[in-house]
Amino acid sequence: MLATVPRPPGSLAVRCSRALLAPRSRLSILALLLLIAAGLVLLYEPQRLLSSGWPQQTSGAGAVLLFALAYGVCTAAFVPRPVLNLAAGALFGSAAGLTAAVAGTVLGAGIAFTLGRVLGQDALRPFVRGRWLTAADGQLSRHGFRSMLAIRLFPGVPFAAANYCAAVSRMGYLPFLLATAIGTVPNTAAYVIAGAQAGSPGSPAFLFSAGFIVLSGLGAAVVAWRKRHGLRAPAEVPAAAPAPSSAREPVGTV
Repeated sequence: MLATVPRPPGSLAVRCSRALLAPRSRLSILALLLLIAAGLVLLYEPQRLLSSGWPQQTSGAGAVLLFALAYGVCTAAFVPRPVLNLAAGALFGSAAGLTAAVAGTVLGAGIAFTLGRVLGQDALRPFVRGRWLTAADGQLSRHGFRSMLAIRLFPGVPFAAANYCAAVSRMGYLPFLLATAIGTVPNTAAYVIAGAQAGSPGSPAFLFSAGFIVLSGLGAAVVAWRKRHGLRAPAEVPAAAPAPSSAREPVGTV
């Protein structure tokens, strides 16, 4: 009678760990986390900060730091940044509000980039196909800082979408975070100042910030239209003309 071969200890644990670390499993975990985050946003409505204000028991530098941490978590959970920027200005004024908003922006971008890189990159890289996706991936991978700086300066690309697209590419952490910290300052400052001056909408600061927001939005629309036209141009180039028929005919004898 043949003796049964004992299974090696821990084999079930090894199989479970391999299954959990598979690219599709990690992508499913990322999707689940994002769905939970979106549900929490809908449940708790962070935009109520604009009406109810900040808790009274927090003040000073501690309140600014706590707001920056909450800002980062909220942006990673798809809370619109303009709402948070207006709240930062209304709660802390222009200088402290801008500091909290920029710090929270970098933190939220880092959280989203890490989640996308660890949980989604391996599963999504095979789907980077087609002219537009390949061109965007190549631009982000080869010219990470410059490309991300342009994306942050013009508010046409949604913040969360830019974070996860950069995570799927081969862009490094440092160019991504540095470009985010620099590129988001102008638009963030405009919203923060508008929030700080919301009580006096006729003031020059409020009018300047509102005008900047409108002009930057129009500029983003123009740049997006020109980029789209540039991507379509190669497809409209006619194919090379066939060689003349005389070149293909065999030379006959006289």
